[in-house]
Amino acid sequence: MHTFFHNIIDIISPGYLWLKALHIIAVICWMAGLFYLPRLFVYHVEAEHDDTKDTLKMMQYKLYKIIMQPSMHLSLLSGILLAMILDTWMSPWFHLKLTALILLVFFHFSLNHYRKELADQGCKRTGRFFRMINEIPTVLLVIIVIAVVVKPF
Repeated sequence: MHTFFHNIIDIISPGYLWLKALHIIAVICWMAGLFYLPRLFVYHVEAEHDDTKDTLKMMQYKLYKIIMQPSMHLSLLSGILLAMILDTWMSPWFHLKLTALILLVFFHFSLNHYRKELADQGCKRTGRFFRMINEIPTVLLVIIVIAVVVKPF
């Protein structure tokens, strides 16, 4: 099994910069969705007309399924490959990043839960709630970027 991973690393290492670029692009797309979807939820819960709510439901669905889901998967896959190439698994800064990333993935799936509740008209959350949780990905992004760039430990 150990040889298997070394063979994968040998195959993808020459494309390291392309993989890194792909990872950054996927993360930006994913983060854009994580920032925008809660804002759509605010508009949804504060909308007064059913046609507006229907439009927002469709926007939420497409944002989540077409942009956020593939971007998250691509971010995670490319990130795992980069971690394998760089062999960062035991670095303390990587553990901080990984912890923040796990929370970000949890937040991602929580948004899907709220999206489904709003689509079924079973969501009791307020615009204020969605405005507040909209700050969560920003905090996690700051932690991740500092962990990766500054490597404080």
